[in-house]
Amino acid sequence: MLSVADAFELVGQQVRPLAETRVSLGEALGLTLAESVTSNQDSPPFDKSMLDGYAIDVGDGSTQRRIIERVIAGGIPEKSVEPGTTILVMTGAPIPRGANAVVKHEETQLLDETTVQFPDQPGKVGAGIFRQGSSFQKGQVVLQAGKRVRSIELALLAEVGSASVAVVPRPRVAVLATGNEIVECDQPPAAGQIRNSNGPMLVAAVTEVGGTAQYLGIARDDPEALRSAIARGLESDVLLITGGVSAGVMDLVPGVLQELGVVQVFHKIRMKPGKPLWFGVRDSAGRRTLVFGLPGNPVSTLVTFQLFVKPVIEALAGAGFQSPATELGKLLAPAKHRGDRPTYHPCHIVRDRQGQALVEPLAWGGSSDLAALARANGLVLLGPGEYELSHGAEVEVMALYCG
Repeated sequence: MLSVADAFELVGQQVRPLAETRVSLGEALGLTLAESVTSNQDSPPFDKSMLDGYAIDVGDGSTQRRIIERVIAGGIPEKSVEPGTTILVMTGAPIPRGANAVVKHEETQLLDETTVQFPDQPGKVGAGIFRQGSSFQKGQVVLQAGKRVRSIELALLAEVGSASVAVVPRPRVAVLATGNEIVECDQPPAAGQIRNSNGPMLVAAVTEVGGTAQYLGIARDDPEALRSAIARGLESDVLLITGGVSAGVMDLVPGVLQELGVVQVFHKIRMKPGKPLWFGVRDSAGRRTLVFGLPGNPVSTLVTFQLFVKPVIEALAGAGFQSPATELGKLLAPAKHRGDRPTYHPCHIVRDRQGQALVEPLAWGGSSDLAALARANGLVLLGPGEYELSHGAEVEVMALYCG
């Protein structure tokens, strides 16, 4: 069996960022820019006031000045500041000719409707003025390719007039549950049946990491039913199949995938939970589909999603293929391990005042114990072997977070 590291490397060799597409500004949130964005104007495009106040010439020694004009944001000064005069400007208004500073309204005293008293020292040249091009200039790159678009990037794109942008699209991820024993959550299970938790969990997890999920429902353990459902899933960028990939007589998925032209890259990993993981690739008519046969038990499903599928979705979306981040923490309680495979054990992580991760392994009934996973916010990696770790022992831990 492959190690987790070797399997991760093999997955990474098959990942290519999706081809760029052009979308409207309103559709770009959360996507990655496929090209750098250059401004078509200076910012600000003119010298403008940073506050409500009076535009003056600092070199004019007058302490009382006559108000000759009032300019609001969006307006244009028609007059120039000359000795003994001032122009009232609002925040965002252009700076009039002849002015080189703006004095706060609160620092002056209005003597009558047209006369204002200034302090003896009204300020320095440039005070209260946001100079043209001081933020960025025409022709300057304001956002680099590879930048993920958040709300602030949307604002910047709007400022430079990018009504549409080239981006890496959201990966389309199909989710297919398999098995005669599962029914949808709104159906009462018959004897020997259970409700399908993997389907809703994976749809949500795909959405959390930035993919577009398509739920294909449940396919029974029948070659024809599997073939039809899997064929639909192969039209997506990624196909996630849960169940049917182990070694039982009804584990038919690998054979059907082979019939449909999916080339197996590996099957089974030296890890717990998640040993049966299957991964393959199909290239057809210019489309590459990455296929994961995830184990049927829900904890195994989410752990393998966290380790392998999440990085794939992020890489397809242009973020680069990176292994999930881990850190060193200290055990808050003793832990023991039995077995020849490394275990990703559900845990709860808190932090001390210095930010050190403190790790509490949770009571866990195995790969079908979804309730234990719901109490967890992390996975503690326990290496293979027969051993016990004492309170305070250093361990490797991974935050259990899909978004």
